[in-house]
Amino acid sequence: MTKWLQSGRRRDLCFLLADAGELPAQRLKTRLEQHYDDRIDPKSFYGTLEAMVDSGFLTTRTEGLHDVYALTEAGEARLREHYAWVSSCVEGEPRGDE
Repeated sequence: MTKWLQSGRRRDLCFLLADAGELPAQRLKTRLEQHYDDRIDPKSFYGTLEAMVDSGFLTTRTEGLHDVYALTEAGEARLREHYAWVSSCVEGEPRGDE
């Protein structure tokens, strides 16, 4: 797995987008803040989005005044890999490195 999923914020953004399909940046930020029950620094949040777009895991398009984000196929594949790993850990299945 690449380092991009080592950030909890990146993982959570991917889960939110997998659920919604696509979201404007501000709505995505609001949903994440509601989940964390904490305010997220805008500079840090938008930096995370930009890094994920640059890495090919998110796409962005402009709709009026808003940037709208969605998972790419690569982002969805990594998210599914991570979900499978978390599920196997929670379910207590043996890992391949044991």
